Amino acid sequence: MTRRKLVAGNWKMHGLRAQLKEIAAIEAAAAAHPHVDVALCVPTTLIAAAVDHARAVRIGAQDVHENEHGPHTGCVSAAMLVEVGAQTVIVGHSERRADQNETSHDAWAKAAAARKQGMGVILCVGETEAERNAGRAERVVQAQIEKSVPEDADGDWFTLSYEPRWAIGTGRTPTTEEIASIHAIARAKLRMMVSDAADRIRILYGGSVTGDNAAKILAVENVDGALVGGASLTAEKFVPIIEAAAAA
Repeated sequence: MTRRKLVAGNWKMHGLRAQLKEIAAIEAAAAAHPHVDVALCVPTTLIAAAVDHARAVRIGAQDVHENEHGPHTGCVSAAMLVEVGAQTVIVGHSERRADQNETSHDAWAKAAAARKQGMGVILCVGETEAERNAGRAERVVQAQIEKSVPEDADGDWFTLSYEPRWAIGTGRTPTTEEIASIHAIARAKLRMMVSDAADRIRILYGGSVTGDNAAKILAVENVDGALVGGASLTAEKFVPIIEAAAAA
């Protein structure tokens, strides 16, 4: 099955209104390659303004609370995100798992909450360096998928992203053989869970993706796009990744 490539940027805790000009330049590249889906998950404070700068680019959020409302100081619900224009959201990112001690069950609940409001979901899984060195990478990823992926996951709204935690922001990436192995295992696990719908679900690779290595990574079987961190902050670095996806 042919799946459209998706290149999604995660701005993390970067970006003020002055950086919105980057979205305009990224928008031009997305419009020039309409067969590639492009998304930017920006800080919550920028979502509404970013939506005004984007047509070909889907604007998303970086997290969501699993409840619709309540006494959750500092948290944002899916309905709130939708109201300001967010179309998709990242859940289960390795930094939230590590820094906020979020579990796979938390990721599952957040994905379900976003789905209820009609949002797209990018759900992240991936092993630590210690887990990989111990030969447990495959088992860790399989367990995270099993506990995180909603039962009704489908490619119309759900995307999986494999991001080895040790590659996030380090400049290190797995070999293409290692990426291919985990993505094949992830695809097989999805088939076990959601049957034929698994073939419609895109699996992204995330972890120090740049314009220099994007073409090689995007050529790997079962890699349907990229979740990009630091390189998504400027058009200069992000556009070459979009162009690599268009050529893949």
